[in-house]
Amino acid sequence: MIKFIVAAVWICLATLGAVFYSFQTSSAKSDASATPALLGGLDYLRTEVISVPVFSKATIDGYFLTRLVYTVDPAQMKKLSVPAQSLIIDEVYTYLYANPQIDFSKRENFNLDTFRGGIRDSVNKRVGEKLISEVIVEQIDFLSREETRDKSLRRREVTRPEATPAAAH
Repeated sequence: MIKFIVAAVWICLATLGAVFYSFQTSSAKSDASATPALLGGLDYLRTEVISVPVFSKATIDGYFLTRLVYTVDPAQMKKLSVPAQSLIIDEVYTYLYANPQIDFSKRENFNLDTFRGGIRDSVNKRVGEKLISEVIVEQIDFLSREETRDKSLRRREVTRPEATPAAAH
């Protein structure tokens, strides 16, 4: 009878030890991965196309167009008092106008990693917490003034009705 009680106590202690150990290792793994992985736990929010006019010497040189996807922690999003979309768009404008050395006409001089990191860091700094984990560029382009003018002229030519002779009966 005593052997049976000792065996039961031993099984209970072994089970409690295994449960305690599994909880300790799972919490240590979650602490080690402080930055969430791109595979889960984050919300992916997509902006509309952001069009930023590019000025030089009081004339418009063209338009910088971009569409971004940014990853945010849902708990942090709930704390925001302004829409995240508005915050991102404002930071894109601020970043582009605060960096006049960016020359959009020369694509090889545009550093995409610096652009993404700059947007992420400026939003996080403005909010005061780590809101955005990653900025992903879905679309980026620069349309010069000439390209936009050519497209608008072509559009007018297509929509303009052609003169047709009136049929006399």
